[in-house]
Amino acid sequence: MIIQSAWQLSFDFFGSKPVVVEPAATQVSSDAGLLPFRQRDEQLGLTRQFAEALTDRRCGGHIGHTFLEMTRARIYGILADYADQNDHDVLRSDPIFKLICGRAITAKDLASQPTLSRFENAIGPQCFFRLRDMLLDQFIAAFDKPPTHLTLDIDTFDDPTHGQQQLTFFHGFYEQYQYLPRAITCAENDLVLSLCLLHGTAHASLGAADDVEYIVRRLRQVWPGVRIHLRGDSGFGVPSMYAICEQLEIDYTLGLGMNSRLKKRSEELLQQAVVQWETTGQPQRLFTADWYQAESWPAQRWVVVKCEAHAQGTNRRAVVTNRPGAFVLPGACYDDYANRGESENRNKELKDGLQADRLSDHRYFANLFRLYLHTAAYNLLVRTRQVVADPPPALPRQELPTEALAGRQRRGWHNRRREHDPLGEGQPCTWRTRLIKVAACVRQTSRRVLVELSASWPYLGYFQRVSQRILQAQPIANDSG
Repeated sequence: MIIQSAWQLSFDFFGSKPVVVEPAATQVSSDAGLLPFRQRDEQLGLTRQFAEALTDRRCGGHIGHTFLEMTRARIYGILADYADQNDHDVLRSDPIFKLICGRAITAKDLASQPTLSRFENAIGPQCFFRLRDMLLDQFIAAFDKPPTHLTLDIDTFDDPTHGQQQLTFFHGFYEQYQYLPRAITCAENDLVLSLCLLHGTAHASLGAADDVEYIVRRLRQVWPGVRIHLRGDSGFGVPSMYAICEQLEIDYTLGLGMNSRLKKRSEELLQQAVVQWETTGQPQRLFTADWYQAESWPAQRWVVVKCEAHAQGTNRRAVVTNRPGAFVLPGACYDDYANRGESENRNKELKDGLQADRLSDHRYFANLFRLYLHTAAYNLLVRTRQVVADPPPALPRQELPTEALAGRQRRGWHNRRREHDPLGEGQPCTWRTRLIKVAACVRQTSRRVLVELSASWPYLGYFQRVSQRILQAQPIANDSG
């Protein structure tokens, strides 16, 4: 533990009385809000299963820090905005971090940055197959009863690199050296259930069909009757993805780049939208749908084209789909595809809110392991949000169920929910400012560990409500493997 020597500072801005600052021997932490997350993790078994997926080749008699302890230190550190290993050179003596990692506050310090670096670089290729299964096991266990329908969204995000990381290359579109992480998320519960780290110039669809096939086969082993719908942008609109979806009887809606043939087919509808816009002054969205066959396709597929006209000009977008409803209501099919923007927001939380773009190790596998650590932190946040969520009731005159709202009504609902329930759908930064980042005095006796929070903390009610909800939740029985 770090012990500061005695010193004292005095500030005179308060007027007649000096403001005196001096260190105290009391054990103090600024991250006491991690305690409810640790309790939720105990119920889920997330960090325990994560660590069990790793192979520890160290000599047993010389192990000072277990893989479980270091896994927890890194995952909870990411939640609390400590994305780098260097942060743990200070956090290793923090009493809250000691508690959540399984050490007494008077025990030796946690792992240092060099130890954590060796930990991340010790993870071999075989461990990632087990980590892949761990994500799926946790996803399956998140459902109280077998789902009848799942909507899976596949997407990539850029991850800029700075240095000599393996497999980082310059990408012309993003104009940077980078990795290209790919995640598959579930629209029904926001969890990430599959992860991949592509090299910097890889096509977004590289290996995606294999990932989808593995996921679908695993899910249908547990839920044979589940109907799966896959959504992705035009980067995933490639023959291999169509083929695997049709082979496995997956509903899909994938973006399709506009070409001269599609533009010619939709030109008349676009002009109609322009005329209606000029006549009414109201934005226009018109849809057309027809069978279409690209040169690389073995057969025709159903393509929906959206034509827009508004104050910013005109816009055309196309999707290829095999959803039965698209033959009757192409506009509704396209709107459902557009709802994948919510899944893109989840990727932004992972990348920006939880800083998954800090892949600064030299070795590729160490950076892939870091991505799994950030994803585990994200999934723990999502599972905690699910427990404390308290959505507002529907408006008295609301005709449609909340799930069926679209456009302005849907945006209005989300705005009302954020005001009524800031943590239920809160971004990582919201959780940090309203729960995680709170000072506490920590004392340990022979009978208990006492964590004292300030009674004047403005968000003390949030801490109490979140903790009570988590304590009332039942442990998750994970027998999906």
